[in-house]
Amino acid sequence: MLEDSYRIIGLMSGTSLDGIDLVYVEFKKSNFQEFEILFSETISYSKIWRKRLEEAISFSKEKLIELDVLYGNFLGKVIKKFIQEKGIEKIDFIASHGHTILHQPDKGFTLQIGNGQIIANVTQQKVICDFRSQDVEYGGQGAPLVPIGDKLLFSNYEYCVNLGGFANVSFEKGNERLAFDICPVNIVLNYYTRKIGLEYDDGGHLASKGLINKELLEALNNLSFYKVVSPKSLGLEWVKEFIYPLIDKNEKDIPSILRTFIEHVAIQIGSIIKESSRTLFTGGGVFNAFLIEQIKFYTNQRVVLPKKELVDYKEALIFAFLGLLRVENQVNCLASVTGAAKDHSSGEIFYPNN
Repeated sequence: MLEDSYRIIGLMSGTSLDGIDLVYVEFKKSNFQEFEILFSETISYSKIWRKRLEEAISFSKEKLIELDVLYGNFLGKVIKKFIQEKGIEKIDFIASHGHTILHQPDKGFTLQIGNGQIIANVTQQKVICDFRSQDVEYGGQGAPLVPIGDKLLFSNYEYCVNLGGFANVSFEKGNERLAFDICPVNIVLNYYTRKIGLEYDDGGHLASKGLINKELLEALNNLSFYKVVSPKSLGLEWVKEFIYPLIDKNEKDIPSILRTFIEHVAIQIGSIIKESSRTLFTGGGVFNAFLIEQIKFYTNQRVVLPKKELVDYKEALIFAFLGLLRVENQVNCLASVTGAAKDHSSGEIFYPNN
């Protein structure tokens, strides 16, 4: 008897280093919009792993190869524990985003560590990973990848905005899906809260006590990236080169840094979605109530916040879906989004070795 659904484990690690998001999700084969997240969990990084991932941008090629294997083994063990603890029996495959270390598509490369063969060996499951490299080879940005999921799973929204390490947006224009990174969000906010011993600014409480530094705000809003037309994407390298030096030069008070940067984020997001009447917001930034209030101010529209599970796990869910499309050899990378030479089905497939 043929199974009428796929059961997939999807996992995502974002640039803000909050942890590894895991979902076990069921998709109906007859209609992918009929899906259910059966189990979900976020595994926080230890201080050792966070330090490794933060510093990896400066590693040599040899050290990155070593880290790729080490991180793949770590992910494999995390997934294996997730399977055991949740009592999961049926798995069609695992779809892993990995963790982005380098992303410079204009120079022709992107790197997400988390060796697929190692994950397959540790879990004894089929694994699909490395969803970005082929797109870069085709001349694309290799990002964002989530818009195909927005298009096929969440088509009842005009815009889909993810507030993660970076804010990105996807929407239909004419007969095309367009998408791009808008600006950094949690990657910057968390960087500065960690300087005072906080993992993040709970609810934006600290930011709400700060003052807007008008010179800094103007400088941030005038960065050349915001004048570039899509397709375009951001990486940690860009933040380190342009954002941190600009902030450190203009402001020392942490609450005022947070307050000013939230204003910057709200202005940039507002400039993109101000004409929308129905926007879906997901990602960790949704829990920053102060940020959401500022976005509402600059958009004057209805902001849709879904149930917490979807807020937390939409990206992991969509990477599971990208894996599904890859297995079926259907398009999971849109040229209209990434700027690649053509639409294509991306992702490397690995089978376990004993």
